[in-house]
Amino acid sequence: QLQLVESGGGLVQPGGSLRLSCAASGFTLDNYVIGWFRQAPGKEREGISCISRRADSTYYADSVKGRFTISRDNAKNTVDLQINSLRPEDTAVYYCAADGWAFRTPQGMCVTTNGHDYWGQGIQVTVSS
Repeated sequence: QLQLVESGGGLVQPGGSLRLSCAASGFTLDNYVIGWFRQAPGKEREGISCISRRADSTYYADSVKGRFTISRDNAKNTVDLQINSLRPEDTAVYYCAADGWAFRTPQGMCVTTNGHDYWGQGIQVTVSS
């Protein structure tokens, strides 16, 4: 079965950190631009960080810039998102996605919140004291 699976979410206090991981099964990630998206209650889905096939280009939404870091290991078929200095407004379901369109860029992927080839089921991140 071809799928993406997120892990590493949970409950954390404001100011804390989490590391989310996205693992692919049934296909290899090296031919795909990868992105992280999130959706908070009552809000639209938001692209927060995306990374190119060779990790030579990245994109971050203004809301997470300087606090989140995206990375990938194509040999392990995984993509990670390091999340620091968490705020209550970061509370959301976080999704990873893969896009194999030949002309896709990290910015283009993060700005486009649908139509990508594969989506994970999502994982909850809750920031609360």
